[in-house]
Amino acid sequence: MKADLILRNVRLTRNQLVDVAITGGHISHMGKQLSLSGAKIDGKGLRLLPGLIDHHIHLLATAAKLASVDLQGSNSADEIAQHLGNARPDSAGWIRAIGYDETAAGLLDRALLDQWVPTYPVRVQDRTGALWMLNSRAIERLGSGPFPPCVERTVTGALTGRVWRGDAWLGETIGQTPPPLAQLGKALARFGVTGVTDAGARNGPVEAALLSGALPQRLMLMGSEDLPRSSQYTRGPLKLLYDERDLPDLDAIAARIKNARADGRTVAAHCVTLAELLFFFAALDAAGGTHLGDRIEHGSVIPASFIPDIASRRLTVVTQPGFVATRGDRYLAQTPAHERPDLYRLRSLLTAGVPLAAGSDAPYGDANPWIGIRAAQDRKTASHKILGPAERLERDQAISLSMGSFEHPGGPPRQVKIGAPADLILVRADPIEPVCLTMIGGTILHRAIE
Repeated sequence: MKADLILRNVRLTRNQLVDVAITGGHISHMGKQLSLSGAKIDGKGLRLLPGLIDHHIHLLATAAKLASVDLQGSNSADEIAQHLGNARPDSAGWIRAIGYDETAAGLLDRALLDQWVPTYPVRVQDRTGALWMLNSRAIERLGSGPFPPCVERTVTGALTGRVWRGDAWLGETIGQTPPPLAQLGKALARFGVTGVTDAGARNGPVEAALLSGALPQRLMLMGSEDLPRSSQYTRGPLKLLYDERDLPDLDAIAARIKNARADGRTVAAHCVTLAELLFFFAALDAAGGTHLGDRIEHGSVIPASFIPDIASRRLTVVTQPGFVATRGDRYLAQTPAHERPDLYRLRSLLTAGVPLAAGSDAPYGDANPWIGIRAAQDRKTASHKILGPAERLERDQAISLSMGSFEHPGGPPRQVKIGAPADLILVRADPIEPVCLTMIGGTILHRAIE
């Protein structure tokens, strides 16, 4: 009997070494010393796991990051000015920068950007993705208006160069060329990511067409009411994106939730602040309550007193443990000590029975899921300080945050078993580069083992 591929001597548990045969993109046989013919790979006793799913990522923005000036880690005005001054414009004449942290030089405006880059149009996105900052050359490309409320003005009506949550309008106004996604797909495969959930609130027919089939990873799309059904991806929850600075009409959000129910969809709400979390609770109540599968995205701030409410509502939390590693020092500097236990909770949610899953939120977080897996275990910041030690998880618990299915991200972990899709990874104990092999549907996409 012949299989397409046989993985020899792979470890399912600490004491269980087996062979795993793959036929037609699925696991067809499992056992010790399988007597099958076919191509073989010696797993050398490494751990075999289902591939990881990034349950919250922004694919087009992450791909665009690869072609942008990355300001993450730039901590002074002089350093940022140097990065922008050395940048070369793209084919459309723009300089695009991302990852700016306002602690370096405050909220940028056109005047300061004009000093740094007077010659080319430049747009800089802040670390949260909520704000774009433009210089005067860039503002000239916006035309004469009229401008929507997302475009900030001074009391005298002058444009400051700041555009708050105006991605859609800005893209339509200046025109955008979709970034290539192949490089991102290869990077995710190296990390052991075999599935991704794009969390874009604006995802509709255009975004679905751009993303369908563009990556080797299996795909779920959140998005708007216009997101079509397709055999090329899983249609996910209706994404509710709002900002504490300007919360929308509660009845309008409740109506959207009701319409999602009628369309057979759950909802996923952007909840970075406590006010945004409370607003989501109120909207769910106004819409008739929670449905199984409704999601809190981020859950950045969850006071202990709210955990029983989240559990009783049967809400899933999809959070970003990687932010402890990449932003933890900032949180320690800016968050009062009594509020720090509320940040990016893990163990306390699991203990309360809250379904919990992880996403990278790339490009606002690092797309490498092992950064989050490591941070979920040690809760260490970049400077090796500890943020929320009571929220630490064991290694298998941390990995399991990326093991749920698309439909139930915080549900039971997917298993290596006969009949399951051959979306598999071989991993070693190395916490930095653990992935030795990645396959999706039995096709090898990354291999670092003889």
